[in-house]
Amino acid sequence: MSSVSVLEAKLETESRAFQQLQKELSTAIEARQRLDSQQQENEVVSKEFEHLEDDASIYKLIGPVLVKQEKGEAVGNVKNRLELINKEIERIEKQLQDLTEKSEKKKGELAQLQMQFQQATGKA
Repeated sequence: MSSVSVLEAKLETESRAFQQLQKELSTAIEARQRLDSQQQENEVVSKEFEHLEDDASIYKLIGPVLVKQEKGEAVGNVKNRLELINKEIERIEKQLQDLTEKSEKKKGELAQLQMQFQQATGKA
């Protein structure tokens, strides 16, 4: 197998790996956006709870049924949900950072391989 064929195969493999990284990065960005939306929604609910009287009726939608819930329980549930969302956001942020670094590294490797491939095909 000639050096051009080897370079071409390696270039193709690295290109596929880069595309996979880009796909993973895109998925992580979508997850981060969903979490942002959930976080904002739960923060709005939490602020609304601050305006309610302690004896106010609060209902939680469970499937097709509204179930009465104590204010303290509802506030606790939303607070816990916000904590979970914030932890998940931190995890996704680390994943995004890692994927971005890997993607940039792979991009550099691809550029280097493309240069080598062009030089090898130019000589052939």
